Amino acid sequence: MTIREARTDSPEAHRLLTDYFTWRAAEFPPLQGAYTVVYPDPNAFLAPDGVFLLAGDDRAVGCGGIRRIAPDEQGRVRFEVKHLWLAPESRGQGVAGALMSELESRARQFGAEVVVLDTHHTLTDAGRLYSKRGYERVEQYNENPNATVWYAKQLPPAR
Repeated sequence: MTIREARTDSPEAHRLLTDYFTWRAAEFPPLQGAYTVVYPDPNAFLAPDGVFLLAGDDRAVGCGGIRRIAPDEQGRVRFEVKHLWLAPESRGQGVAGALMSELESRARQFGAEVVVLDTHHTLTDAGRLYSKRGYERVEQYNENPNATVWYAKQLPPAR
């Protein structure tokens, strides 16, 4: 499985993000309102303040990015995981774990001390992945209308 950088507005990344947003909107709990779609600003995912990655060999089947956000209360450098998604037929093959490993590695290279992310409580597979990777639930750190659960992970220093 190849993992490579892409701009969020590249045709391949845009296709995956559109698939992701369409899937989430269809699965979003109706009692919570409509799923809010916001395509990511490509400039927020440029080194050294971020990166957006695609996974797949001939055709990308997954994506995810990190972006620098404001430091936490202790002044630690934080990066946020955004738009981690895999096409349904690609799940259960270790691709999400590989993407997360690469995103965490890049965050560490960019100086991150903490990686955070938000998700929705109905995305139980995602929650299991994050917990398995050492993410712990934390207090809400943003105003994402699509999120109900927030996670953080302390990163060891880059070597």
